[in-house]
Amino acid sequence: MGRPALRKLAALLGAIQIDSVNVLARAHYMPAFSRLGAYPLTLLEEEAWGKRPSLFEYWGHAASLMPLALQPLMRWRMRRTQERRGGHWGTFAHDRQDYIGRVLAEVERRGPVTGGDFAEGPRKRGWWNWSNGKLALEWLFAAGLIATKTRRGFERVYDLTERVLPRAVLAQPTPAEPDAHRALLKIAARAMGVATEGDLRDYFRMPVAETRACLADLVEAGELQPVQVEGWRQHAYLAADAHIPRTLAASALLSPFDNLIWRRERTERLFGARIRLEIYTPAHKREHGYYVLPFLLGETIAARVDLKADRKARCLLVQAAHLEPGAERAATVASLAAELARLAAWLDLREVAIAKKGGLAPGLARELG
Repeated sequence: MGRPALRKLAALLGAIQIDSVNVLARAHYMPAFSRLGAYPLTLLEEEAWGKRPSLFEYWGHAASLMPLALQPLMRWRMRRTQERRGGHWGTFAHDRQDYIGRVLAEVERRGPVTGGDFAEGPRKRGWWNWSNGKLALEWLFAAGLIATKTRRGFERVYDLTERVLPRAVLAQPTPAEPDAHRALLKIAARAMGVATEGDLRDYFRMPVAETRACLADLVEAGELQPVQVEGWRQHAYLAADAHIPRTLAASALLSPFDNLIWRRERTERLFGARIRLEIYTPAHKREHGYYVLPFLLGETIAARVDLKADRKARCLLVQAAHLEPGAERAATVASLAAELARLAAWLDLREVAIAKKGGLAPGLARELG
């Protein structure tokens, strides 16, 4: 898998969620592997933070990498932040505008900076214990006044937006807010295939009333088709040019932050699987494990595996392996074993070690032994 395929995938998905957890591989590296197979990790880094990037960081679904072409479509969110409408900032932006202005001036003067460069003042509880300086930088980032130039480890390095993004992108006209909303909803519909209003709204975290109005516009224009999905109570929508395959031969491990399972309610409707992130659950209360990847086989989620990369020992640890109700055991074991071997090779791990926890563990151990 090379650069053109990665760019095409990013355009199709619209957003790739970024997450810091590095037990296996950070979440933003996984969607391309799940869909396209092995690729150099440095390729994504070049596309996101290299000399000629095709992606930029912003709040899409959550913190996300998105194609540069989408930057004008996100300016409505930046403008709302600047106008202090919505967001998670509480009274900070309202009360500390002078301080935020001084931080922006310092970024302009100094060039690339990190949150650590402004680590003065009391730390706020929650929000990863961000200091006032880090809060100011994050507000400026949400407002579109600064952007992520690169990362050091996982720490963002910020600079003025005009010094990070290509001039050609910044020179593009800003769409009217309804036009941007409609464009984002079309991307969400294309990425998901079939989706309810709530699913479409959640993809880019769109406002409720505006989404409803824009969906009506898209249906009237013939760009979305209302459909009824058997077993779904809600009405759904299908992109007018959607291709419906006759068969599906998927075999993929999904990051807990994969686009396909972003909205847990939709995951239950599609697959009958209740997916929950158990990282913050006490160990003795976890049902499936710490960092659990659902395994998609054909049209079903057939298994879940708790994975960890032991980089020192160069070993992929399968700490638990559970078969989903109704999944066929032998076919799941064979396909999952092959996928685990591919994952280990991609991450430059020499072996796969299967712990004894979970009903699939014995079969996987035999298959990979």
